[in-house]
Amino acid sequence: MTPETQMTLPGLAGRRVAVTAGGAGIGLCIARALAAQGARLALCDVDRGALDAAAAEIGAEVAEIADVSDDAQVAAFFGRIEAEMGGLDGLVNNAGIAGPTGGVEDIAPADWRRCIDICLTGQFLCAHHAVPMIKRAGGGAIVNISSAAGRFGYAYRTPYAAAKWGVIGLTQSLAKELGADDIRVNAILPGIIAGPRMEGVIAARAEQTGVSHAEMKAEYLSRISLGRMTPPEDVADVAAFLISDAGRNLSGQSLPVDGNVEAL
Repeated sequence: MTPETQMTLPGLAGRRVAVTAGGAGIGLCIARALAAQGARLALCDVDRGALDAAAAEIGAEVAEIADVSDDAQVAAFFGRIEAEMGGLDGLVNNAGIAGPTGGVEDIAPADWRRCIDICLTGQFLCAHHAVPMIKRAGGGAIVNISSAAGRFGYAYRTPYAAAKWGVIGLTQSLAKELGADDIRVNAILPGIIAGPRMEGVIAARAEQTGVSHAEMKAEYLSRISLGRMTPPEDVADVAAFLISDAGRNLSGQSLPVDGNVEAL
């Protein structure tokens, strides 16, 4: 949406929200969307330059270098949120990596573990530290970023697909566990998101299968009903909706934002 047509979402003004990997990409777009609605933001990222620039742009109250797979760094991030913001009302578990591209016999176990640690275990760790604060706030919302790979098998991307399927299980389990505390938990499943990360994934898959980048990109787009990539801002709009009171009766859901990806 343009600033002139942007809808005001109820309940976001003043709401304290943590966004992981908020320095760039989808995370930054989500932070911008929330800030535009008056939310108070805490960001973490592993890139100091990107994090500082994002924090300055949106006026984040907390900006912390944190690898979400590292419990001590995650604990430090949420400790700062408690100390400097007085608590938390929402969490967007956005941090993730593409992981390796290759056959199961070629992927190094260390690369498998790293992908699972960041894409899945990191979401657990952030929820582990965020949920007590959200409970003390009287309820709130968690948005976990999964992927279209969380509903399809994904040849040559097994660590990523396995992690993103795990995010769906984490989401549905936490929705059941935390409903009595008025904490809503949903997942967003982005598809082929326009930007450098997806271009890198396409390039790696093209190299692995021996076709050109253009041919591989056309193949990806042919599997989307709307025939186009999704801007990251579209994912951000849905995340803001889910954190807001407009989404107050949505929980345990996995919402694709992907132009209807038919297969991977």
